[in-house]
Formats: sequence, C-alpha cells, structure tokens
Amino acid sequence: MSILTLDGTASASDPAAQRSKADTLRIAALALLSIRFIQGFIYWGGGSRRFVYAPAKLDPNAASWMANKFQSAMPGALLGTDHIIAFLLHHFYLLYVALILFSAVELIAGLLLMTGVLTRGAALASIGLSIVLMLMFGWQGATCIDEWTMAACNLAIGATLMLGGSGAFSLDNALLARKPALAERDWFRWMSGALPLPVGSGTFQKIALAVFAATVAFNVATYNYYRGSVITPFHGGPVSPSKHHLTLTDGVLLPDGAVRFHAYLDGGTPEAPSNVMTAALKSTDGSVLEQWDGAALSHLPASAVANEFAYNRFAPGPFGLRAEMGAMATITLPAASGADPGRLRGAGTLQLRTVNGNTFDVAVRPG
Repeated sequence: MSILTLDGTASASDPAAQRSKADTLRIAALALLSIRFIQGFIYWGGGSRRFVYAPAKLDPNAASWMANKFQSAMPGALLGTDHIIAFLLHHFYLLYVALILFSAVELIAGLLLMTGVLTRGAALASIGLSIVLMLMFGWQGATCIDEWTMAACNLAIGATLMLGGSGAFSLDNALLARKPALAERDWFRWMSGALPLPVGSGTFQKIALAVFAATVAFNVATYNYYRGSVITPFHGGPVSPSKHHLTLTDGVLLPDGAVRFHAYLDGGTPEAPSNVMTAALKSTDGSVLEQWDGAALSHLPASAVANEFAYNRFAPGPFGLRAEMGAMATITLPAASGADPGRLRGAGTLQLRTVNGNTFDVAVRPG
C-alpha cells in the first residue's frame, strides 16, 4: 500500500520518514482545530441569528430589518460597493434575495467549518464573506475600526484554513475513511481538508506565498486607507464612524420664498440619529434673512421631505429634523407665513446647525 507524501503523491520510500511527515500533518491539523471551529461558529452565529434566534432581522416590517444596517454602511463602503448597496435599496426583491443568500452562505459555511465538511470550499466562502464585510462595514467602529478588525482576522483565518484544510476531527476525514477512493479524486482534494492539496511542494509554496501576499496587501491597504499609520500619519478616516456629517447640495430659493436642498447624512455612528435643531437662510454678507427653529423643523409636513430610500430616513423629530445614518433626501423649508419673498433674493447660503453645535452650509441659487 502506497503512502501519500506532503505533496499528495504516492511514495514507497522509508516508512519511518513517511510516518514523521504524517505526524507533522497531524500536529498542524490539531493546531488548526480551534480556529477552524471558531471561524465556523462566527459565521454560523451570523446566519443563525437571522434565521432562528432573531428572525426580525429578515422581517422588512421590523425595526431591526437588515436593510437599515446596509444603508448605514453605504457612506463609507469601498470600491463601488456603495453603489451596489444603493441599487439594492431601490429594488426591494433583489435586496431581500441578497440578504437571504448572504445569511444562508454565512450559516452553511459556518456549519461546514465547524464540522469539517468540504473545509477548503467553506474556507474560501468565508474569505469572500470577509472581503465583502470589510469593504462595506470596515470603516465603522466608534472607538476603533471594530468591523475591519474582525473581518481582517477572519480573512487571515480563512486563508490559513483554505491552505491547511481540516485534518483532525473532521467529517472530511470520516468520509475519506469510509471511501478511500476519494483520495484519487481531484475535486475532493481541492474542496475538502482531509488531505494535502494535489500539487507538488514547490507549487504549494507558490500558492501559499501568493495567498499570504494578497491577504497582507488587502488588510494593510484597507487599514492605511481607514486610519493611516502605515505609510501616512494616523488619521480619522475619510468617513468618520463617530461624528455625524451632513453633505448639503443643490440649494435652491423657490419663487414663493421656500428653500429646497438635498441632504445626505454621510458620516457618524448608526447607533444614534443626527438632529438638526435650526436652519438659517443667510445673505451674502452673513445676515440672517429667514430662520427655522426646532419647533418649525419638527412640524414640517410629510410632503416637505422626499427620502430617496425607504429605510433610514430624514423625518421631523421631537427636537427638529431627525436623520438616521445613510439617510438621503430632498428637503423643502417653507417660507414663513406672510413673509415677502422679494426680500430673500439676496440669499447666498443655507446653514443647518445640529444638536451638538456643528454647522453645515450649502450655497443657494435662485430657482
């Protein structure tokens, strides 16, 4: 009976040497057991929460509906994933299918990793999940980039398991013991983790170094983008995960004296809304021509706020105009009753002030 070497080929060489290699593989497999199980548990936990323990996350009518979390990630998402999120948010059925599939992949990949079934395939799926999560949510975290840290670790773990396989205490091993002929099937060698990959040691080293380089490059590059501290000084990131920021555009003074503008809450924590307490229309010399206080903003009619998405929204709140993370809307502030629209023709800027004292301006042009 031939013995498989480290590079997956049969050999009739010294049995003692082959046993030593087998022991080395066994030690490596046992060493990977903890991270294989916990990697699987993390992803199984994400999927099982939505399907079993907290199904409201997949209920469009519930406050914890996952679409809200997706929208809150949109301002800082990388490599065009913000446009993908926006597209899905505008197409409910595609969004719902995407959330179901994403959750199902988490659940299934997690179960496969915990039990050691098709371990390399499951590890590859976990790599894909980690990359997607890092691109979408990696910028978030109030005290540090919490979402990036978790996804970066999971990416490295997935890469390790994809190369190393399952080995010890896995159903891959049990299946191979029952059907030894699987050792000759390339698909089983590539997808499971019971045996080394069917390549020579030199080729395996090249694959391992390529995976290492890709993992390091992606993790270090995204970290440097979010926080610097690699080739640039530390910085708070292009999008702040803690300080709310409003981007205001398309300010227009309408003929009846109302002011219309576009607002996007594109920075800050999703854990708390941003509250706009006052809005002031100013002339080019800085004098206030019109002002809307918290009471006026909190009583804006529904027709004054046209939200672009059905989930996180701008809306009148108890203290003024309230916005949830990622909200985007066209807002119209009505002219004060009895005001002369003619006196507003010199308006140059609309300024919004939030509850924490931050101000955001937009140039206003005649409509």
